Amino acid sequence: MKTELLIITALESELKRESLPPAVQIVYSGIGKINATLTTLKAIQELQPKSILNFGTAGKVNPNLQGLLQIARVIQRDMQTEPLAPRGITPFCQRPFEYFSLGGNYVCGTGDSFVTAHDPWLHSQKVDVVDMELFSIATVAYQSNIPWQAYKYITDDANEDAGKDWEAKVNHGQELFLEKLSEILRD
Repeated sequence: MKTELLIITALESELKRESLPPAVQIVYSGIGKINATLTTLKAIQELQPKSILNFGTAGKVNPNLQGLLQIARVIQRDMQTEPLAPRGITPFCQRPFEYFSLGGNYVCGTGDSFVTAHDPWLHSQKVDVVDMELFSIATVAYQSNIPWQAYKYITDDANEDAGKDWEAKVNHGQELFLEKLSEILRD
């Protein structure tokens, strides 16, 4: 089966399948980079999308942000192999260390950890929000030559209350994303 647009979201609690238009395909990756990689690879193979749209939740590093944000660039925040390579760069790897979407204004840092404390490196890299899947989705999309976009809804402040705040707000971004999706589908 082929599809024009494939939505990849970590959890159904973030975006309910039944809230989407009937022609829109969605897959749920589960949390983390490995799950996102495997799900994206399988979905591309089965659905052959022309474009990928990631929607998910994020913690904010930039204190001035709120709501739904379109991500322009994603980096890997938990690749730490010094002295082999600077943080964020996978040593001995020819793939890019950052990926650019079809639009947006914000930088996302992906990692397999829930950010609960200030991290100066994130600020030095101008990271606006943090998540746990986008870098993997963008990597697979890049390798498959498929354009991608991402929208992140801010649920928490990436601090000691992040887990509790995320649980309370995990489903709060759905309506904003559905409005954005409607605009995307009209274009």
